Amino acid sequence: MNAKRVVAGAFAGGLVWSVWSFLINFVLMRAEYTAEGQAGMLLAQPRYGVTAFVITWFATLFLLAGACSWLYAVARRSRGPGPQTALKVGVVVGFAAGFPITLLVTSWAPLTRTVPLAWLIDMWVGAILATVVAGWFYQDKASGA
Repeated sequence: MNAKRVVAGAFAGGLVWSVWSFLINFVLMRAEYTAEGQAGMLLAQPRYGVTAFVITWFATLFLLAGACSWLYAVARRSRGPGPQTALKVGVVVGFAAGFPITLLVTSWAPLTRTVPLAWLIDMWVGAILATVVAGWFYQDKASGA
């Protein structure tokens, strides 16, 4: 396994996932979050402070992108290199990262369904994008391809 390319893919995938997450959460969902906050369904401020949350959130996305990059590097041995394998890995990681908590929140929290759906889309599509980007960066050591 080419560890340098895994790290490069993790960084690139983390950047892409961070941009995607920013668009979902800070652009697309801003009005919805404001309405949910005014209705008392979301806290006005995160428990650990805005700065700490934002730093932790984006660091987490980079760590998840690292997992996606590594899983792609592992999966390409048995599934073959290329975007199809990266897509499959991203779909699985995105499902694991997004669906269980979305089901829980949708079932038990008094939020509109739009909020957990946006969180699911953030995780699922973000994982797919990060893995495809990481796969584009990856090359085996021996073959160079």
